[in-house]
Amino acid sequence: MLGNPMNIPPVSIAAAKAALVEQFADPVLRRRATMLWGPRGVGKSSIVAQVAAQQGVPLVDLRLTTIEPVDIRGAIYADDTQGKTVWFPPEFLPGADQPAGILFLDELTAADQRLQISAYSLILDRKVGHYRLPEGWLVVAAGNASFHGAVSHDMGTALADRLFHFNVQTVIDAFLDHALAQRFAPEVMAYLRVRPDRLDETQAQLAADHLVGASPRGWEDVSNVLKSGLSEAARRLFVQGRIGAANAAEFFGVLRELQSATDVVRLLAARPGAETVALLPRTLDALYGMVYGLLAATRDAPTLARALEIIDQLPESRSDGPLPVREAQTLAMELLLRQALEAGLETTVLDSPAYRRYSEQRARGG
Repeated sequence: MLGNPMNIPPVSIAAAKAALVEQFADPVLRRRATMLWGPRGVGKSSIVAQVAAQQGVPLVDLRLTTIEPVDIRGAIYADDTQGKTVWFPPEFLPGADQPAGILFLDELTAADQRLQISAYSLILDRKVGHYRLPEGWLVVAAGNASFHGAVSHDMGTALADRLFHFNVQTVIDAFLDHALAQRFAPEVMAYLRVRPDRLDETQAQLAADHLVGASPRGWEDVSNVLKSGLSEAARRLFVQGRIGAANAAEFFGVLRELQSATDVVRLLAARPGAETVALLPRTLDALYGMVYGLLAATRDAPTLARALEIIDQLPESRSDGPLPVREAQTLAMELLLRQALEAGLETTVLDSPAYRRYSEQRARGG
């Protein structure tokens, strides 16, 4: 593929997951395979596993770059009774005792072209050799195109015409939703909220011919580094070794500001009123650092109630310049409510005077 041949609009990973759920629910559409195109670390393999778990069906996950052609086609042996050679299908392909599930062919475009022939048989004809895929199985493939900076073999039009294609791209809001669910380090979420362009720098990395660059998977590793017990020197080495020296330098600069500007523990312990106002953030980085720091700290009803009081006072902050305070307040209230619903603490939110005041203000503002 030369250039960017994707003549379909990009979709978020969340939208792709929702579409796969609906496709699996339709017996007719389930018979047509779907191809997920997207850059590294965007979450293609993760959502396929999530769909299978949500539907309560088995998942056969084949990483095609790690197997040989014979692994799919199976082994041949001489059957003396029939007087002919017979193919034995591999044990990992589903049998008649598994009537429904998802067969995931990952890294399809990077696989050896001999292996792709066997994979294409499963996609095109739902069979390989004498093996036939059970009717209730959905085939999902995933891979990178050459313009994603990955090793990639061209996909012919005959195969492309037998697939639904999703152009999955990184969307900051969907990634931050995932980060919240996985409890990423709040510093990473705050940094990417302010600098969403740093989430995926694949194209800039390719243009500069750099080996290392930022990616969604890379930021997950950075979060794990921050949550570890590594020394400051080791943390710097691991972070710059994962997202590049320039990205790491900027990130640690913001991290210093977050750590010095807003102390979430002191905020939670402060009395409502002037004592809280004195501790509210004054810069953009510190503002979102506080929001995600409060989310990370809120694990019980008393802390949730106090976090709502702090967010309620956010418009009283004495910032050094114009800040999107109302936007941050709305974001924080929505995220705290979502977290409360997941934890069964929604009564704490609904009974909170701070949340009621916020809701009334929103209603008056339309």
